[in-house]
Amino acid sequence: MSTEMGAIMADPCAGLRVYRVGGAVRDALLGWPVKDTDWVVVGATEGDMRRRGFRAVGRDFPVFLHPYSQEEFALARTERKSGHGYTGFVVHASPDVTLEEDLARRDLTINAIAESIDGQRVDPFGGQADLKARCLRHVSQSFVEDPLRVLRTARFLARYAELGFTIAADTMALMTQLSTSGELKHLVAERVWVETEKALNEPTPGVYFRTLEQCGALAVLMPELVPELASEKGTVVAAERMKKLPESLGDIAVWRWGRLVEVLGSGERGALAERLKLPNTYRQVGELLAETRKLTRGVFDRPNVAEAIMSWLNHIDAWRRSERVVPLIEVMTLDMPELAAQVNVGWQAASAVQAKALVDEGFKGSELGRALSRRRYQVLVTAIESIS
Repeated sequence: MSTEMGAIMADPCAGLRVYRVGGAVRDALLGWPVKDTDWVVVGATEGDMRRRGFRAVGRDFPVFLHPYSQEEFALARTERKSGHGYTGFVVHASPDVTLEEDLARRDLTINAIAESIDGQRVDPFGGQADLKARCLRHVSQSFVEDPLRVLRTARFLARYAELGFTIAADTMALMTQLSTSGELKHLVAERVWVETEKALNEPTPGVYFRTLEQCGALAVLMPELVPELASEKGTVVAAERMKKLPESLGDIAVWRWGRLVEVLGSGERGALAERLKLPNTYRQVGELLAETRKLTRGVFDRPNVAEAIMSWLNHIDAWRRSERVVPLIEVMTLDMPELAAQVNVGWQAASAVQAKALVDEGFKGSELGRALSRRRYQVLVTAIESIS
């Protein structure tokens, strides 16, 4: 085995011009947790990469997995607009594409910083200065060629807003231009949802939706949300509903979405779910929280609180889907702790009533179901009265 081949086997990147790019550089400079590292390779061909053991995985442009670390390495490339949407590009990847040309196609200056393996940074568009200034700024006018960048910029603001970041005025103007040009309509629902779901996991998801509303994108992509978020007060209220959720709920993005849409009518929630092709879990939690909201609105003004609670348990299918109840009570506690305590006590008592006991008493057929419902209601009333 030659000395050169031995070196390559030990380190497949040996002799390549390799740079860490994008989020890994940005987040390291911010002191933010770095989750994934992407690399760009300058001056190499696809054949060069394969000979070094890299495995090709890119469908739209040359991307390879490192044979040992499995990190992604992409050949430096340029892009030329050829159609509508975020996929309407002709990609050119070859050894003559420079690092600066590759960085020029990126969306924001803070994402257009590269760093060599020995730590030397390449920053042709002032990304480091914008990081210090806490500014999200577009790299070039080609920003408007990709409508997905509207959502990505809003998502980055949802991530970094608490660090003091804002969107540059001229970048917001380009986002507004994209929103009014018709380009957003070419985004497929799945891609819109991918960005939205990521935003729901960011520290301030309300900022994402507010930003989309401000640049006009929300009216195009999620018009059902516009009446709720069009005012600053509405945005603050929605953001608070999404933010103050206990970690015990599990998938926080699902519950944040439910808290956002719980105020909509059933028709609006359904239309929005269809447009975005929502996963069933998101649809279901939205419906369950809407039912819960109905219970909490003016419940203590009703003549029979126990009856309202029993109706809620029936509507959420609590008797067959008991796993739904405790998480919904946890959310209810945030808004109406007194009611949540009553619901919890009533539920614990009513759910302990089993059909078998009534069968032993001689009930059967349709009368068994009616008797079970009556008995559950009776013990629920008694339990609630015991803490009133």
